[in-house]
Amino acid sequence: MRGTSTEPDKPGIWTVVLASSAGTVIEWYDFYLYGSLAIFFSTLFYPANEPTAALLVSVATFATGFVVRPFGALVFGSIGDRLGRKQTFLLTLILMGVSTTLVGVLPTFETAGYLAPIALVLLRLMQGLAIGGEYGGAAVYVAEHAPENRRGFFTSFIQTTATVGFFIAILVVLACRLTLGDEAFKEWGWRIPFLLSGVLIVLSIYLRLKLSESPIFEELRRAGKTSSSPIRESFTTKEGLRYTAYALFGATAGLGCVWYTGQFYALYFLQSVLKLDFLTANVCLAVALAIGTPLIVLFGALSDRIGRRKLIVSGLLLAAALYVPIYQAIAAAVSAQNFALVTALIVVQLVFVGLVYGPMAAFLVELFPARLRYTSLSLPYHIGTGVFGGFVPLVSLSLVAYTGNIYAGLGYPIAIAAITALVNAICFPGSDRETTPAALGTALPDRR
Repeated sequence: MRGTSTEPDKPGIWTVVLASSAGTVIEWYDFYLYGSLAIFFSTLFYPANEPTAALLVSVATFATGFVVRPFGALVFGSIGDRLGRKQTFLLTLILMGVSTTLVGVLPTFETAGYLAPIALVLLRLMQGLAIGGEYGGAAVYVAEHAPENRRGFFTSFIQTTATVGFFIAILVVLACRLTLGDEAFKEWGWRIPFLLSGVLIVLSIYLRLKLSESPIFEELRRAGKTSSSPIRESFTTKEGLRYTAYALFGATAGLGCVWYTGQFYALYFLQSVLKLDFLTANVCLAVALAIGTPLIVLFGALSDRIGRRKLIVSGLLLAAALYVPIYQAIAAAVSAQNFALVTALIVVQLVFVGLVYGPMAAFLVELFPARLRYTSLSLPYHIGTGVFGGFVPLVSLSLVAYTGNIYAGLGYPIAIAAITALVNAICFPGSDRETTPAALGTALPDRR
């Protein structure tokens, strides 16, 4: 195992990264298609006589997928620690593909009444279960193949997948809308991005079937050291709970808020609060994502040299300090129709995303022992990003609607980012020094 892991440039690791990342990109594409159309869907799947209420309910439907992500993390994390990484994230890929494709054939409220939003919510729940098991499997699988001194770099490609999936979702939606026109897109064209998922899933399954099991998991299995009850072992011991709580409140809660504020809330703020038209808002965001996504890899690689925590805490503190002036500048730029500046201000937020998100997979993988890693990593990640982060649009837009202050919604992500930075800085359960990356073998790793 050690011999193969010291050759960072051999084709094997890049095959692992490509196949894992491609599948995860497609799953995030599926999951975020609804998010990119949530404002549009408020007129398709909900009564249109109360537009503000319909918008909030539509955004709440988006949030239902996040609520079940921790349950998906438990179910599929446990399967991954007992039966293997590869088979588990094949299963999550199939579940996501089926549920997303079915959204493309749903009847609208005009046709089916309240059965339409009920069916939509059920499919969002299926998507949430699937993504709850996908991320942890992909992150662990890549990390367990990667050389120790470049683990942050290689796992950062998994970190890009959420943003890339969101970016592709925006591009596909824009392409369909511009090609078909507004009327045709509203009538039937919105179904195309969802139906396309079926084709993408087949391609991704083909790539993943070529992968072998993680070498570290195979070592565990041969040695008879896999866990028979990873949920119990992960979350009912004092040490397990201590590390899980630290991962959640010292890393992933802030991560979720920074990620969703810099991308989804930026889009909703432009469209719902500032009333910028759909096309301009999405183009600004798409250009910003294209510029900002490589920063995730840059900061992931940098974490191999200077440590994970310094970057994570820096990103959280910068976000907490600068969100209000950034969004004030966005409002001024929209008033002046300076959309290049709007795009640049979103890119600044993506710097925060890169600082926090780039090192995060390596940081989380190195916290937990191999036999419990899939389960232990997945739950705090999906509570942090799915619950704390996923509710950013709903909570923030609700605060704006309640107070009438267009910047009131920023209070939530600012508070969570600041608290997470503080917990990370003072409550680290390992040694105070970050030295070499932790070993990921069958023994408990050195925590960092």
